Amino acid sequence: MSGASDRHPDIHWPSGFSPDQAHSFCQTQAVVQTPPALAFALLTDVPRWPEWVPGLSEVRAGPLERSFEVWFDGHRFEMFAGEHVPYTRLGWSGVGAGVQLYQAWLLTPVTGGTHVVTENVVRGPAARSLTAPSPVWARRLNALWITQLKGLSEAAPQEDGV
Repeated sequence: MSGASDRHPDIHWPSGFSPDQAHSFCQTQAVVQTPPALAFALLTDVPRWPEWVPGLSEVRAGPLERSFEVWFDGHRFEMFAGEHVPYTRLGWSGVGAGVQLYQAWLLTPVTGGTHVVTENVVRGPAARSLTAPSPVWARRLNALWITQLKGLSEAAPQEDGV
């Protein structure tokens, strides 16, 4: 599958969601000129996602702890927080609209900021149909998400410890 060989070796994948098992895989990375704590805080502030995540119109708390619902391009997804290691790792899985997905984030401090890597694995009938005509849709979405994170985090006031 295109792109799976580019996966970051430090990303952790839950069972059944490795890039080799996906119908769609993409990776995006950038250096954000802000400390890892601030980038992590923005990514984990789920209620604010509709303000800056492209295509996301609504977020609601889910029925279970660490679960939430999102409406992305008019489709409802049930999301479940997976990996959550403050300031370094995040991951969440989602189900909806004919797909299952897992999105992983890796934040590494670098001189002057944070190296951010995000990777997505998408499986299911809708993912298979989207991959054939448009193999770049997931890369475009990831690029938009990380560009927005970069702009938001770099515009935020920098505080000691955050």
